[in-house]
Amino acid sequence: MITADLTDKKVLITGATSGIGKATALLFARLGAQVVASGLPNDAHAETAIGEFEQAGLGGRIHVVPGDVSSESDAACMVNQAVERLGGLDYLVNNAGTPATAGKEVDYNDLDFYTEAFWQKVITTNLYGPFYCARAAAAALKASKGAIVSTSSTSGASGGGSLSYSSSKAGLNILTRNLAAILAPDVRVNAVAPGLVDTPWTAGFSAARKEGSVRMSMMPRILQPEEVAEVILFLCAGPAMVNAQVITIDGGRY
Repeated sequence: MITADLTDKKVLITGATSGIGKATALLFARLGAQVVASGLPNDAHAETAIGEFEQAGLGGRIHVVPGDVSSESDAACMVNQAVERLGGLDYLVNNAGTPATAGKEVDYNDLDFYTEAFWQKVITTNLYGPFYCARAAAAALKASKGAIVSTSSTSGASGGGSLSYSSSKAGLNILTRNLAAILAPDVRVNAVAPGLVDTPWTAGFSAARKEGSVRMSMMPRILQPEEVAEVILFLCAGPAMVNAQVITIDGGRY
C-alpha cells in the first residue's frame, strides 16, 4: 500500500459513508488528515460508517456532515461547513454518485426505462454535483494550492451499461479537464475511473455480470474500494505535474 504524510491536511470527501468514499476517508485519516465525510441526509449507511470510524480509533479525525451534492444550495452549504470546521481545505474528493437503480439490475437497453426524472437524478448527482462542490471549494483550494479528485468510471470512456450513468461520467471526464484549465496553476484537478468495484452498489449484480467483467480483466478479480482509495491518495498528495488526467483502474482489459 502506498503511503503519505497527511498530517494537518484538510479533506472533504463526498459520498463517504460507504464503498470507495468510506475507504478513502479511512485511509486519509490513518495518514493524519482531518476529514469531513459527507453523505446524504438520512443516509442508511451513515450510522454504520460512524461506528467503523470510531472502532478504527479515527472518530476524532473524521467528521460526518450531511449534504446532497445534487442540490446547488445544499452542496455549497456542505462545502462551507467543511471549510469552516476544518479551518481551510487542501483536498476535495468528489466521490458522491448514483446509478439511480437502488442496487438492482435493470434492462439498460429498454429506452422507455430512461424517464426524465431518472436522467435528472443521475445527471444532477454525478455531473452537476462535482461542479457545485468544486465551485464552492475553489477559493479555499486556491489558498492551499490543493487538489480535486473526482470518481468517474470506465463507462465514461467506453460506454456500455446505463445510458444516463455512462453519459454522466463522460461529462465528468470533460469537466475534470476544463476545471483543471480554469483552476491552474493553483489547483490540480484529476479523476479516477474504476471498473467494477466491490461496493454496496454492486452487491445486487448477478454472478454472471460480475464474472463477465472479471473475464475481461488481465487481473482477474473485482476491484476493492481500498485500491481505488490508494489512487485517489496518489492524485491528491502525489506529483505536482499530474493534472487534468482521468486514471483508469481496471486491472487492464483484453
